[in-house]
Amino acid sequence: MYAIVKTGGKQFKVTEGLRFRVEKLDAEVDSVVELDEVLALNNGKDLVVGTPLVKGAKVICRVLRQARDKKIIIFTYKAKNNDARKQGHRQPFTELVVEKIVG
Repeated sequence: MYAIVKTGGKQFKVTEGLRFRVEKLDAEVDSVVELDEVLALNNGKDLVVGTPLVKGAKVICRVLRQARDKKIIIFTYKAKNNDARKQGHRQPFTELVVEKIVG
């Protein structure tokens, strides 16, 4: 059984027991989060595709941790103009584990 959920502007294919990272959610560590934007649901036999969402379907997840990703460096340079800029960025994320898919 799997579901396709939408959170943080991205879509994820999730199964029970899967650990995955999403854009930062306002939730405490070890709390339960319900993702109710389910776009598609497969129970092993048939696929239910929502228009745009599957009614009554949700994915129950537990928050494992809140953290920030590795730093990426943004460096821009323009030759012959004495123009160089260096900037760093660390994206915050929430790591979830899927406990149950309700459909």
